[in-house]
Amino acid sequence: MPLSPTSDSLFTDLYQLTMAQSYYQSGQRGHATFSLFFRNFPPNRAYYVFCGLGSALDYLESLAFGDDDVSVLRRLGLFDSGFLDYLRELRFNGDVRAMREGEIFFENEPVMEVSGPIIECQLVETFILNRVNLESMLATKAARVVDAAEGRSVVDFAARRTHGLDAGMRQARSSYIAGFVGTSNVAAAAEFGIPAVGTMSHSYISSFGSERKAFDAYAESFPDSTTLLVDTYGTLGGVANAIATAKEMEACGHRLRAIRLDSGDLESLARRSRAMLDDASLGYVQILASGGLDEYSIAELVSVGAPIDGFGVGTRVGASADAPYTDFVYKLVEYDGSPVMKFSEDKVYLPGPKQVSRHIGFDGTMRLDMIHGAGERAPRRGGEPLLLPVMKDGERTRALPTLDEIRTFHSLRAAMLPTSLLGPEPRGRYRVRVSDDLEKLGQGTRERIGSGAED
Repeated sequence: MPLSPTSDSLFTDLYQLTMAQSYYQSGQRGHATFSLFFRNFPPNRAYYVFCGLGSALDYLESLAFGDDDVSVLRRLGLFDSGFLDYLRELRFNGDVRAMREGEIFFENEPVMEVSGPIIECQLVETFILNRVNLESMLATKAARVVDAAEGRSVVDFAARRTHGLDAGMRQARSSYIAGFVGTSNVAAAAEFGIPAVGTMSHSYISSFGSERKAFDAYAESFPDSTTLLVDTYGTLGGVANAIATAKEMEACGHRLRAIRLDSGDLESLARRSRAMLDDASLGYVQILASGGLDEYSIAELVSVGAPIDGFGVGTRVGASADAPYTDFVYKLVEYDGSPVMKFSEDKVYLPGPKQVSRHIGFDGTMRLDMIHGAGERAPRRGGEPLLLPVMKDGERTRALPTLDEIRTFHSLRAAMLPTSLLGPEPRGRYRVRVSDDLEKLGQGTRERIGSGAED
């Protein structure tokens, strides 16, 4: 008989629940703090964009195991009735400090810390990691594309190639935060208030049997928002047909908005198309490009001055093809008032609740981040604390910003990045330092745990 999860509360790894029952039965219910951070970036990533906070807080506020959820767990045959009754009453009553959504962050910096009774904090790990991993990966890829486009518009065409429906929705939202101007995903446009954009497909043109008839029909349906796809039968012939349609539109008091190039040598075709349009006194008609584009190909087109006004990106961006996963971890850093840490090779992390302080140069550029204890005075003056309280006793401490406010905030932060960190192949790494006191806490914790003092 299939088990059908009925709420997001069951979106958790089984071991979170088995550990929770053991915590419950053994009386291990002290106050804990977990830290969410990303250890090692891929070689071609010098920064990441933090996204997913809104999803995580929505989940924490609504965490509850209903009757159907408990029935599913009972059928697994692993959990006793006392623990299942406990789950029925469980709500998240903890605290959360986090970076602002859209913030730029670097290796080993905590982007979120979750504190509260250990069972509550343990159970939410899987969902939080899922949301932050996916949305931060997509937002970062999109931010790199926006940087490569150097002010030209970029739109999201990825819905048909993302890894599932939810990923398609998250892609649209994350890419809008990063600076995309719209999405072809109508559901995402409706849910998040993102501009919906679209043109036409090759099948539409093929169905008419004549490219010109297809163009004229579309222009008649959408006289003030027409973009014509010109490469179904031959790009330059398509441009000639688009020019003819544009002239008829002018005669009726309308203007062709753009043509779209979707294949071939985009630089050469853009130059020849631009010349044809200009010769026809259609300088107002924009040229858009699509077809397997990402930050690498866009940067190359921009660097050679291809006369392209905007880009539609899909597959490579919606799947973050060159870095298709992020390796955030969610680690216990304090339990029952004592700092804890892990010693495994290549997986050591610093103990205790933390803060990240950012230092900005006189020129407005990010210069240095300091990781230090949450209760420690910032080691250097003038640093901006990045982890802010967003939830207290299970309730939000402030209203989250709107999507457009997050987008504006990200744009301001991205403008502060050192130029060496920009471009498809960054030329350096940002300076992140750990305070002396936090290093000493780590050493002391290692010695205390290693000596068996807790036995």
